[in-house]
Amino acid sequence: MNLSPILCTILLAAVIAWGVKLLNWVWLRPRRLQKLLTHQGLKGNSYRLLLGDMKDLISVIKQEQFKPIQLSDDLAPHMFPYFHQIISKYGENCFIWFGPSPRLIISDPQLMREILARPDIFQKPLPDPIGQTVAGGLLYLEGQKWAKHRKIINPAFHMDKLKSMVPVIGLSCLDMIGKWEALVGSDGGGGDSAVEIDVWPFIEDLSGDVISRVAFGSSHKKGRRIFELQKELVKLVLEVIQFMFIPGWRFVPTKANRRTKAMSEEIRSVLKGIIKQREKAMESERAVGREGDLLGTLMESNREAHGLSIEEVIEECKLFYFAGSETSSLVVVWTLVMLSKHQEWQARAREEVLQVFGERHPSYDGLSRLKVVTMILNEVLRMYPSVPLLARAPTETVKLGDMTVPVGVDLMLLIGAMHHDPKIWGDDVSEFKPERFESGMRGQSGFMPFSGGPRVCIGQNLGMIEAKIAVAMMLQRFSFELSPSYLHTPFSIITLQPQHGVPLLLRKLK
Repeated sequence: MNLSPILCTILLAAVIAWGVKLLNWVWLRPRRLQKLLTHQGLKGNSYRLLLGDMKDLISVIKQEQFKPIQLSDDLAPHMFPYFHQIISKYGENCFIWFGPSPRLIISDPQLMREILARPDIFQKPLPDPIGQTVAGGLLYLEGQKWAKHRKIINPAFHMDKLKSMVPVIGLSCLDMIGKWEALVGSDGGGGDSAVEIDVWPFIEDLSGDVISRVAFGSSHKKGRRIFELQKELVKLVLEVIQFMFIPGWRFVPTKANRRTKAMSEEIRSVLKGIIKQREKAMESERAVGREGDLLGTLMESNREAHGLSIEEVIEECKLFYFAGSETSSLVVVWTLVMLSKHQEWQARAREEVLQVFGERHPSYDGLSRLKVVTMILNEVLRMYPSVPLLARAPTETVKLGDMTVPVGVDLMLLIGAMHHDPKIWGDDVSEFKPERFESGMRGQSGFMPFSGGPRVCIGQNLGMIEAKIAVAMMLQRFSFELSPSYLHTPFSIITLQPQHGVPLLLRKLK
C-alpha cells in the first residue's frame, strides 16, 4: 500500500513530462520558430495548430493534379501550385507549415548549390515513410554510412561498365520498338496514315527492362512486380503525407498505412528472391560475366567482412529499381512530347542520328557525337526535371545567405521553379529552345536536373546514355506527332509524370 502514492507520483510526473513535450511540439516550438523567421523578414501563413498548411496544400494539389494546361504555359504554377500561391502572396522569401515544422522555400541557384555542397549540415528530413518504402538506400543514408555505400556502388557505374551496357540497352529498345511496329503495322507505313499509341506505359516498361538487365542481370519480367508496387506506393503519397510528420503515425492501422506495409513487405520478398537466385548462381559460378553489374557488386560486398548486409543490399536494390527506371522513362517521354510539338527539332535530331549511325544500332562512341540530341535532352531536363523538388534539414543552426536557419526549419529546394525562372533563363523561359545548350552546360548555374554537390545522382550518366539510345532508335524508325486526344498534364508527385498518358500518332518511316 505504501508504494501506491509513489507510483501515482511517478505516473503523474510522466504524464506532465509527456504533456510538456506535446505542448512544446504542437505549439511552443512552432511559435518560437515562426518568430525567428518573421524577425528576419521571412513571411508565411500564421501557424495553425498541428496541421499547419497541410490541409490547404493537399486540397490545392488535388484540384490541380489532373488539370490540363497548354504546352506554352508557364509550368511552375502547375508544378508547384501551393508553393506558387504562397510565393505570389508573400514574395520569394517565404515559408510554409509542414505540420508543426516551417519549411523555407528556396529557388535561388546560389543558395541551392551551397545547400547541396554541404551534406554534412543539410540532410534529408525524416520521417519520410513513403519515400523510404519506395526507395531507401543511398537516398536516405547520411555521413560515413552514405560514404561507405557510395564507395562500394561507384564501380558499377564507371564508364567502362557503362560502355558494356550499350548493347543491352539497345536490345531492350529493340523489343519495345518491335511492339510499336506490330501495332502500327502496314497501315502506318507511309503517306498520311498513322496509328495512335499511348507511348507512356511502353516507355515505363522499357526503362524497367533496362534497369533490370543492366543492374540486376535479369529480364523485366522478374522485376515487373516491384515496379508495379512502387508505382502504387507513389499514388498513396497524398493520402499519407498529410499526417506523416506525426511520430508513430505510420503504425496507426489506417487503410493507407496497411496497404503501404503490405506492399513494402511484398517488395522485400520479391527482392529477396532475386538476391537468393543470384547467390545460387554465384555459388555455381554461372554468374560469370555479370559480376560487374550493380547486384553483383552489392553481393560481392556482402561477402566481405565490412561490406553490406543483405538488408542493406535490399535497400539499395529498391532505390535503383525506382530511380533507375523513373528518371530515364521521364526524360524520354517528355522528349517525345517536345519533338512531337516541335517538328523542326525532330527533323534536325533525326538527320543527326542518321548521319552518325545510319540504320545501325547506336554505339557508345557514336553517342558522344549526338550534339543536337544532347541539346534537346538538356532542354527537356530543364523544362521537365524528373525530380523537381528536394527537401533538406539543417543539423545545426546555420547561416544561409542573409538568413539564419535554426534546427527545426526545413528547406524546400524548388529545382523546377529555378529551371523556369525568367531572371535566370530569360523571358522565353517557357519556350522549348535547345539552342540554350549549344555550348553545353557552361555557365548554366541554374541547371540541376540530377541534384548537385557530393550527392549528385550516381546514375546520371547511365540515364543519359539510355535516353540517347532510346530517342535515337525511335527517330530511326518512326515519325511522331501529338494526338488530338493528348492532354498536357505534367505534375509532380515525387517525380514529374504525365497524368493522362502520352498518346502520339506514330508513322513508320520505312
